[in-house]
Amino acid sequence: MGETRTAYRTCPLCEATCGLELTVNGAVTKVRGDDDDPFSHGFLCPKGVSLKELHEDPDRLRTPMRRLPDGSFEAIGWDEAFALIDERLTPILAEHGRNAAGIYLGNPSAHNLSSLLYGRVFIKALGTRNIFSASTVDQYPKQLASALMFGTPFSVPIPDIDRTQYFLCMGANPLASNGSLMTAPDFRGRLKALQARGGKLVVVDPRRSRTAETADEHFFIRPGTDALLLAAIANTLFAEGLADPGAAGEWLDGLDEVRSLMEPFTAEAVAPHTGIAADDIRRIARELAGAESAAVYGRIGTCTQTFGTVASWLVDVVNALTGNLDSPGGVMFTKAAAGGANTKGEPGKGSGVLFGRWRSRVRDMDEVFGEFPVACLAEEIETPGDGQIRALFTIAGNPLVSTPNGDRLTAAVESLDFMVSVDIYINETTRHADVILPALSALEHSQYDLAFNQFAIRNVAKWSAPVFEPPAGALDEWEALLHLAAIAAGAGADADIEAFDLGVAGEIARREGADPSSALHGVEPEQIVADSAPWVGPERIVDLWLRGGPYDLDMNALVAAPHGIDLGPLEPRLPEMLRTQSGRVELAPERIVADVPRLVAALDAAAPDGLVLVGRRDLRSNNSWMHNLPLLVRGPVRCTAHVHPDDAERLGVVDGSLVRVASRAGSVEIPAEVTDAVMPGVVSIPHGWGHDAPGAQMDVAREHAGVNSNVLTDELDLEPLTGTAVLNGIPITLAPVGVAPVAEAATA
Repeated sequence: MGETRTAYRTCPLCEATCGLELTVNGAVTKVRGDDDDPFSHGFLCPKGVSLKELHEDPDRLRTPMRRLPDGSFEAIGWDEAFALIDERLTPILAEHGRNAAGIYLGNPSAHNLSSLLYGRVFIKALGTRNIFSASTVDQYPKQLASALMFGTPFSVPIPDIDRTQYFLCMGANPLASNGSLMTAPDFRGRLKALQARGGKLVVVDPRRSRTAETADEHFFIRPGTDALLLAAIANTLFAEGLADPGAAGEWLDGLDEVRSLMEPFTAEAVAPHTGIAADDIRRIARELAGAESAAVYGRIGTCTQTFGTVASWLVDVVNALTGNLDSPGGVMFTKAAAGGANTKGEPGKGSGVLFGRWRSRVRDMDEVFGEFPVACLAEEIETPGDGQIRALFTIAGNPLVSTPNGDRLTAAVESLDFMVSVDIYINETTRHADVILPALSALEHSQYDLAFNQFAIRNVAKWSAPVFEPPAGALDEWEALLHLAAIAAGAGADADIEAFDLGVAGEIARREGADPSSALHGVEPEQIVADSAPWVGPERIVDLWLRGGPYDLDMNALVAAPHGIDLGPLEPRLPEMLRTQSGRVELAPERIVADVPRLVAALDAAAPDGLVLVGRRDLRSNNSWMHNLPLLVRGPVRCTAHVHPDDAERLGVVDGSLVRVASRAGSVEIPAEVTDAVMPGVVSIPHGWGHDAPGAQMDVAREHAGVNSNVLTDELDLEPLTGTAVLNGIPITLAPVGVAPVAEAATA
């Protein structure tokens, strides 16, 4: 036993960014919420406590691994690993070109400053167009809608939950997620405060989620019809003279066009499709318009559906029409301390965003934010020809479990010439890698929440120092990624990565010095970099952005404030935060308007009369890799198929029995959980499970394997504007194991 000390840390395991207080004596002996954190105020969920188990997990990789011909792995040194990558990758690029390499970025990349910043350095060095990420099974419809309306993909209007009087929550379960594209620790406490001050929480969801259970009112909605509901709300606002944009109206373009577009979507026309009565639709519209303040929020359920971008757009159309855009208690724009695209450049005007600058080779899909839909990854590996992916890099991702038609992607990955993974586990995906480069434990590297601070419900800044020194000879993820960048750039396995890192910092310094909006404007780049000493790597980049940012901050200020710095509540930012070419809020973006006729056509389509599948989220299960932590998998089995009692009775399903769920893409056998927490006609299976793959080395996860719901998701069914996979509303059949499925199920 040594000296007991206290360390402060931001939890990296979900978007809430809660502050933790760790008691350390050689090892972590206690984890509790940091009462002095100005954002989370001591809140803690089970994921934060599990950091100790994650750090000590015997299955977590500590050294690079090489796959042997028999499929097993052996530990190797870093130099040997980089030499092997250089030896195998360089000839592939030389013979087949840069697009012969592909990259997949997993969700945890956004929680790790090293991978978030230096993954992009590696991508630039590799020079491939075959870039994929978890974003096209998650949030890109919302970011596309925001980019078209406000000018950047990070200009997402954030509910001012601490001041709102009416919160309409659609396709989201923030009591499980603690917010998503809405960084908000202790969401339960914030909702209790909303209700205590006389406010109202309304949830629209095909499941009675944890959030719906606490709501003042919950409406079941047929999966995939959120855009119709929102359009009917907008129609009601116009028809009843309730549309009043308030102060934001001065900056809106396209209001009359939106009025015309919404004309077909009367409450009566929409009600049969959504399952929500016309009178209720009109009442919701009136309540939104009449509330002292209100915020409409839609998340993954509204994004991962066939009308994901249109639904995401209509969320903020309704916010604008009710006078709640950029208004306290409505939806507002975070002013991040570092890295904010809407705090750089000329205030109030920008270049907007471009899409479709190149197209995918096989399915001819648009590039969006520099990426192709991950649903296209398997075909880009399988299909011969110029640009066929022959070498794949995965960074903090498990796409064989997390992306559509996992069986097809597994077969495709097995055909690769070469594969490298940066990961902490040998999981369902990395078991196929020729080389695995380990990342440090979350307690062995520093952290600044660059991504999630862009979406926070309050302006904050916090840096966390490492709790433990990395093991001797270990590399931080940013160092490993710089080595990969050097190899991709042709500098070889022995390149001087300090020089590469200095070049990265120099480019950022050049931009800061040239930007009239930066506090560093006019300063020579060399001096800007020199003034960041002794910081290097990610901390140096954050320091450069802090010093050039909208607050008087630098890394030294963050070090001096281990609990974090409160930069104040969100404030109105129109028009200075706009980066559209017009300098206006584009309420009717051409790209989205062009998709509205497809929504109109949905009014004439017959409502589906079969079962459809939706996902669900659990507080203890944010990503597949969390299933190897005993604390987060204990308790009742959570990987079950929720089936409504009416459907169970008709199909002969008994609670706890094994059922076969099938779609066009594949089938799984899973225990049924009969519950009225789902609406009739809807089946719900959680994502991220399916840990029984041969060769994966996650012992706890294997004991709680569950099934991979993405065996059922269809890689051919994509939201057309972003290529985001349709994960909600998938047509399925369900039957007890050993019984043939019925051809049709009950109407939802």
